Amino acid sequence: MLRFSTLIVTFALLAFMWGCAPQPAPDTREADERAIREIEIEWSKAVAAKDVERCMSFYADDASEFEPNKPMDTGKDAIRKGYDAFFAIPGISSSFQTAKVVVARGGDLAYTYGTNATTMNDAKGKPVNDKGKYVTVYAKQPDGKWKVVADIFNSDLPAPAPPKK
Repeated sequence: MLRFSTLIVTFALLAFMWGCAPQPAPDTREADERAIREIEIEWSKAVAAKDVERCMSFYADDASEFEPNKPMDTGKDAIRKGYDAFFAIPGISSSFQTAKVVVARGGDLAYTYGTNATTMNDAKGKPVNDKGKYVTVYAKQPDGKWKVVADIFNSDLPAPAPPKK
């Protein structure tokens, strides 16, 4: 009888402990992917409209941007200056298209990559077209919104040849 009682108590404790164990967080990756795709559509529209403030709304306060041929910009003030300079280029127009969104299983980080297209005037005022690619890293903020924490992009144009000696 003592064994039977001990067995019952053991099973009861196990059932209680199993019920109290933390449950895994729900898998929100599919919804997060849709949200990030929507963010990138809106961000590309803001770039096309040359709307610096709207562009800045997609970045976390401590974000970093890695533009070609210049030092890393960290923080919204530095990134804003980069947008101001970019949008001031004569004849500038730009857009980007998301190819892939990957959300981490934990649901707090994600990355995207895709292509971009930019047109600007050369020194003679003639339009020059450029195509490139990008990678962006997102972090889910405490309020549940996704913000850019790292953004890198570059051109598909060949690098200039080094000077001949």
